[in-house]
Parts: sequence; structure tokens; C-alpha cells
Amino acid sequence: MRAKKIPKNKNNHSNNLPGRRSQQEQGWSREDFRYMKDAPPSVSITPVSYATRVAPLPEDRIQGRDTQNVDMERERMRIEGRGNLGRRVFKVVEEERKVALPFPRLIKPVKKEKKPLFDLNEAIKQVKANARNTFDETVEAHVKLGIDKSRSDLIVRGTLALPHGGKKVLRVAVFAEGADADEARAAGADIVGGVELINQITKAGKIDFDHCFTTPQFFPRIAKLGKILNRQGLMPDLKQGTVVSDVSKAVKNAKKNQIKFKMDKTAIVHVGLGKVSFTEESLRENASAFMNALLQAKPAGLKKTSKYAGYVTSFHICSTMGQGFPVSIQSLSKAVDHYSKGQLK
Repeated sequence: MRAKKIPKNKNNHSNNLPGRRSQQEQGWSREDFRYMKDAPPSVSITPVSYATRVAPLPEDRIQGRDTQNVDMERERMRIEGRGNLGRRVFKVVEEERKVALPFPRLIKPVKKEKKPLFDLNEAIKQVKANARNTFDETVEAHVKLGIDKSRSDLIVRGTLALPHGGKKVLRVAVFAEGADADEARAAGADIVGGVELINQITKAGKIDFDHCFTTPQFFPRIAKLGKILNRQGLMPDLKQGTVVSDVSKAVKNAKKNQIKFKMDKTAIVHVGLGKVSFTEESLRENASAFMNALLQAKPAGLKKTSKYAGYVTSFHICSTMGQGFPVSIQSLSKAVDHYSKGQLK
């Protein structure tokens, strides 16, 4: 039995040979092969062409057609214009970043002119001349101290009896018993008492005196009055000189218009020296007495050997509503020395 002959197709035979590609397959890329490997036989890839939107290079142009191809020239100009615009924007941003600050102009500091220093006598005359109010103003002294405010061991406080006091009558109370109470009454104390006086003030809740003193022996008993006396700043204290052994002397000094002074938080001492109606000599002696007491209250831990250096920085005198006048330390030193010599006589 003869086998049936199969007609030969040269084209089909050549296309089915392994390793041979058709003309269409030869133009495929690797991605096309990956896609067509799983695609059905009916699918074919048709090349697609797009219009060129990029200006051709000079060597690709054909001579004589530049004037005819107007659209291509417009496209070139548009692309170049967009590029120039981007470059201009980038250049402006770079210039803004590189802008350097102008070199600072040096301005000469304006020096404040220091007020001229006055002699103590001249300053008192100026204070009296500038006080023009209807009421009798108080002459005040303000002393700036060169002390570290943070150190509690350098706080300045004290008391003194001004040589020329005011016309105000001060009421003095003494908490004591026995012989000390008798001395206080003889010295002119207005209120004298012991436990009975403490109970009386505790019951009433108020006081009727301007100064109060006590003895070291009786001091622990007045602890009950701490709340009442502290409200008026009259609680006896060793540092303020209101806990005394010599009651008679303390009462007499208080009757002579004894005043207290203490350094505030800004290292300044404020004190009243009298009234504008006082004579210049009286005000000068009161200022000298105050400075003498301030020097005696100088803390022991202050590192300076001189009386004033590092301790008294400035001294101003003024009236209640008037202008302040700085006083020279030299004139204060002379006035204090003169006052101290008078006290020794």
C-alpha cells in the first residue's frame, strides 16, 4: 500500500524551521516577543508613527525648505522660548539666593551727659527752691549701695534718731515688767505693760502706738502678738534695735523721732530727712546723722576697706514732688566727719 504524498510548501517549510524569523519578527523588540508569545495567532503588531514635535537638527534639514516649512519654524521658536523662560526664572531665583545683606553701618553711640554733682549744702538749697507745692513736702534721701542683692548676709538695716525731728508726737510702747517697766515710764513711754498688755492687745486685735520695745528676757512672751505687730512692721527685732537692754535710752531716742531704714530689693535705701520747712542747717545735720548711721550699719562681709568705695555708689536728695539732685561723696564725707566730731564733744 502506497503512502499518500503530502504537497510541499516551500514558504511554510521555511517559516517553520527552528531559529528562523520572518521579516515581521525581525523588527520586533524583546518586549514585543514577550507580548506575542502568549498572544493568539490572530493578533499582529502594526507599526504606528507619530508626528515629530521636536525641531530637527541643522544637519537633518534639507536645503531650500526652511522658508517653506513655517510650522516647523514656529515649533522651534516655541521650544526655544520655553527654554529661555525657564532659564530666566532659574536665574532670578539664584540671584535672590545670592543677594548679600548690606554691610552694617556703624552708628556712634550717644553718650548721656552725666548730671553735675552738687555739694550737700547746695543740693539742699536746690531742693528747697524747687519745692513749690501748697503742702509741706518731705525731704528724702535715696542712697544706691554697691551690694549683691542675692546675699542675705549683706542686707543693710538700722535705726537712728534725727537731731531735728518733726512736730509729730510719737506714741511709744514697752513690753516689760519690774524694774525695766519702771525705767520705761520714767523715760516717757506712753504704754508700758507685761502679760496684761499682751492679753489686751490680743483681745482687741489692734494697736495704738508708733514704736514698741521689749527686753531680751521678755521677748519670748510676745510671740503671741507676731501676727498683729507684723502687719504694722512693729514686731521687736534684734537686728532693728527694738530688743534692748537699756530701755530708758531706747524710749528717749524714739521720742526724738527715731527712724528706721532698710535696703530694698534694688539695693537702695530710702529715708526721710525732714520737711522743706526745716532750716538748711537742720536738714544738713539730719543728712549727716543718717549717713553716719548708714556707715555704722555696713556689713562686715563687704570686701572693701574704704568707708564709701564699693559701699555707697550714689546719693540723691529730693522733695516729695520735686527734682532729685546728686550729691558728691566728698561733701558727704566732710559733713559726716563734722557731725562725728560734734557728737564726741
